[in-house]
Amino acid sequence: MTEVDNKSANMLAQETAQLEEQLQGWGEVILAGDRVLRWEKPWFPGALMGATTVLFLLIYYLDPSVLTGLSCSVMLLCLADYLVPTLAPRVFGSNKWTTEQQQRFHEICGNLVKTQRRVVGWWKRLCALKEEKPKMYFASVISSLLAVAWIGQQVHNLFLTYLIVSFLLLLPGLNQHGIISKYAGMAKREINKLLKQKEKKNE
Repeated sequence: MTEVDNKSANMLAQETAQLEEQLQGWGEVILAGDRVLRWEKPWFPGALMGATTVLFLLIYYLDPSVLTGLSCSVMLLCLADYLVPTLAPRVFGSNKWTTEQQQRFHEICGNLVKTQRRVVGWWKRLCALKEEKPKMYFASVISSLLAVAWIGQQVHNLFLTYLIVSFLLLLPGLNQHGIISKYAGMAKREINKLLKQKEKKNE
């Protein structure tokens, strides 16, 4: 391992430790959410989709304004930030915290730090593309935004948000159970077959 790799690994460990310290009060809740998102029980996906559907139906029924929705969301976050660290140990029992749970909590924090680094890396690459190839940057950004705007015009905003949130919530479980890799492999094989058939026709 080179010196750069060692430095990067040390920074990753340091950032992970800092995040663990910041989220220590949320540890039990994070582990419970992790079990649900990874579908440790067969009924977890159905419960997850049911809760998400009820939430969005409630939003659709109440039809709050943007300001009201934003205010209520921030209020709930503030309440959770205040109540969860206090109530979680009483509900889950901090005395039941095991080495395995601590290890899983460490892995989750490490994954969060890595995800944050990937997002920052994508942003830096986008900025570099803007500096090095401004025409390509302009064309890519405008095309992407036009596509998103067209999709938003065709699909109801709340329904589109529901689909995105549902997909993001199901993604960890789909990945954990190998469903994504399975269908991605099937799609890759079909594409390879089409390419081979096209090559044979050209010959």
